[in-house]
Amino acid sequence: MAWYREAVKADWSTPNEVKQQFGNASVLKDGRVVFDIAGNTYRLVVWINDPYRVLYIRFIGTHQQYDQIEVKAT
Repeated sequence: MAWYREAVKADWSTPNEVKQQFGNASVLKDGRVVFDIAGNTYRLVVWINDPYRVLYIRFIGTHQQYDQIEVKAT
């Protein structure tokens, strides 16, 4: 919920702006961003539609589940 509250208030226009706010976020080439949640216990993968400033959640799960997916395909 803490991440969600921050994301709702944010006005990110680029993935790099996300990185500035969440230093532990990993910005991928295709506009996707990976967040470490709860001390890296969980992973959250989002895709940011920059022109519309819309954020799509592509995956949320444990770090172990994250290791089993192809991040770019989610």
